[in-house]
Amino acid sequence: MALIAKLTKKPGSPLESPVAYCMERYLDYLNFERGLSPRTLEAYQRDVGQFVDFAVRRGRDSPDSVDSGDVREYVLHLSERGLASTSVRRAQSSLRTYFGFLIEEGLLEEDPTEGLRSPKVGRTLPTVLSPAEMETLLEAPRLDSPAYWRDRTILEVLYATGIRVSELIGLRITDLELDTRVCTVFGKGAKERMVPLGRPACLALERYLREVRPGLDRGRGQGRVFLSHRGRPLPRTTVWTLVRSAALAAGIRATVSPHTLRHTFATHLLEGGAERVAVQELLGHADVTTTQIYTHVDRRYLRDVHQKYHPRS
Repeated sequence: MALIAKLTKKPGSPLESPVAYCMERYLDYLNFERGLSPRTLEAYQRDVGQFVDFAVRRGRDSPDSVDSGDVREYVLHLSERGLASTSVRRAQSSLRTYFGFLIEEGLLEEDPTEGLRSPKVGRTLPTVLSPAEMETLLEAPRLDSPAYWRDRTILEVLYATGIRVSELIGLRITDLELDTRVCTVFGKGAKERMVPLGRPACLALERYLREVRPGLDRGRGQGRVFLSHRGRPLPRTTVWTLVRSAALAAGIRATVSPHTLRHTFATHLLEGGAERVAVQELLGHADVTTTQIYTHVDRRYLRDVHQKYHPRS
């Protein structure tokens, strides 16, 4: 039995349809981890949903029953409908993102979009905060708030490690090695990696674990590092709201999400001279091509440095 079918047939599972299960997981990722705007989220849902409808009509009742022929037929179908080439390329890009997510989550073994001609469209550079903006953001939580040290620690850890929201809320106390300043992170597809924490994040964690977490722990936290006011594992929505509120309090006008801190982490490392393969490892990217979006950021920075300092730029 395929993995998706196993997951959706668990006793008490709220979803029986593999298609619905995968779509919900994907939209949660786009919403809570990528922090996409409602309009962009709707576009992704529409693009992928139209393909799903097409595939179901062809008898594909689960994403793992889709093959490359189905994807090619769908792209041809869009072209025959007279869609503009930009719309076709956008649909291709949406499908790549969707199936890439399922691969990373361990829900699929083969990507049906592999080999599909890459859409020749420019990629939007991710929002990145400057070091000064990051410092302001880290200081944004209110000192008089009971959740100050928890919230401050979350921001410190996100920026220090570049981990995803799902990885942050999944952290257990046993995953922390504060004496050596590293933590064990379980990423997409249950892949394990070691990530350095840095001194400020470690100091914040030590204080949070010593002074705040004991007061939140009611025996229902499953050993997780970050707990809600009710003592349960922290939900993704709380982290997203925290980051957005901190950005507004810091006077940052750009839309900021937890994924922004991940982009900022990677960009600051590259600007500091880190090798891209090292950044790939720290981010937990299975494929170096996923890290390639930062190539543009890196090149832009190098070009600016060259123009500023080279006598013949």
